[in-house]
Amino acid sequence: MIHNIRKVAIIGAGPAGVTTAKHLLSEKHFGTIDVFEQQASTGGVWNYTPYAPSGELSIPQTNPQLPLEEPHWERERSGHGDHIWGRSKPIFVTPMYDRLESNIPHFLMEHSDDASLEEGQLFVGHESVLRYLNSYADDVRHLISFKTQVYDIKKLETDNGTDRWLVCARNLVTNKVIEDTYDAVAVASGHHYVPVVPNIPGIQAWNEIYHNTITHSKYYRHPDSFANKKVVVVGNSASGLDIGTQIGTVSKHPLLNSQRSAAPEFDRPTSWKKEMPEIVEFLSQSEAPRAVRFADGQIESDIDAIVFCTGYYYSFPFLSSVQPPISSTGERVENLYKQLFSIPHPTLAFIGLPYKIVPFRTYEGQAAVVARVWSNRLCLPSGPEMRAWEAQRIAEKGAGKKFHELTNLEDFRYHNDLVEWALQATPQEAERRVPPRWSKEEEVARTNIPGMKQAFAELGEGRHVVRRLEDLHFSLRE
Repeated sequence: MIHNIRKVAIIGAGPAGVTTAKHLLSEKHFGTIDVFEQQASTGGVWNYTPYAPSGELSIPQTNPQLPLEEPHWERERSGHGDHIWGRSKPIFVTPMYDRLESNIPHFLMEHSDDASLEEGQLFVGHESVLRYLNSYADDVRHLISFKTQVYDIKKLETDNGTDRWLVCARNLVTNKVIEDTYDAVAVASGHHYVPVVPNIPGIQAWNEIYHNTITHSKYYRHPDSFANKKVVVVGNSASGLDIGTQIGTVSKHPLLNSQRSAAPEFDRPTSWKKEMPEIVEFLSQSEAPRAVRFADGQIESDIDAIVFCTGYYYSFPFLSSVQPPISSTGERVENLYKQLFSIPHPTLAFIGLPYKIVPFRTYEGQAAVVARVWSNRLCLPSGPEMRAWEAQRIAEKGAGKKFHELTNLEDFRYHNDLVEWALQATPQEAERRVPPRWSKEEEVARTNIPGMKQAFAELGEGRHVVRRLEDLHFSLRE
């Protein structure tokens, strides 16, 4: 299929959106590239919001089709810090918390064309990552409309059968509505906004009685509010384990970690934490005070706080009119080829859907392919071939959230496949932006990340001076 794409909209100016803009710009093919970002800056999910009002969280929260998120507002100050300007800054709650450090070493995490992240500690704090991303966005900042929320995208009917998209957005400060048509849309809005809190028997009534006892990791900021409390952390993902470790420094012991699946190998047993099976019931007051029942029959009572680290739905409220539905269950994006292209609408692409990945380089591979397909230097397979890929993926991973899960070096293989595909493009006079393949040495490092992070964490405050793997005295051997 030959595309006549000259005008592209990108939704989101986080790491995925900025990377996509860079690759589209480097093609020197597109006349217009507009990036829409609802926050006041780049960085996406790495923007830290010091306050996180968990009162806006429904218990349970099983609806992936929530409306667009409403901003909170912060008054902007002058450079002297003493004069408050008349305009305001929209704030959107992200899952970023005070003491978060990356769970990927900087030499794997950084973009292939910017090694400046390596100037900091080996596993970088969120403030450093945000500075890095803001700097990385400088050469496409002129393309970005900040404080602008896309609220609707409609597919238009055309006489020649080609796709056209009406993008409707609103400036959140002035309330001015912006409408424009585009030949293609790249969705890079992230998937850490609509939390999942499962509908466990009794949870709604329990929450009404013990209000503000249940929360989600999206609203966690620091452990202080859990001091001397009996706490249950639900989930054993990277964030769940990290948040549990932080809370465990101040909470009553043992901290209870409820897990549906086996704990990762690197989650070593500790005296202050007790592993529990999944919660199967929230008990009524008449049965026991502030109590839950676990799958093995154990009952724990007098619980002061429960933190669900149970992930997020895929949610795109601005695409609600597109047919067939983009995501009917919130567990995955449907009708999708290579985690990237809408099969019925190849001028609609999604950057950054996979999880359990090394993200920034994965976005590079995805953006390189999208840019080359939309500039007609690469061709997509036929519709039946793309459908066959999706069917095979469902057969291997199921039709739920694991469709987007890339584990056991699958993210590296996926990226390398994208790079190989991008390199098949019709040559330009000079290929300005070709992401490199992951090397064998980097694969070994990827496999050893859990051990590296454990060794890093065990250094305590001494970890802040660890800049290189050699400083950790950690050996990489296949």
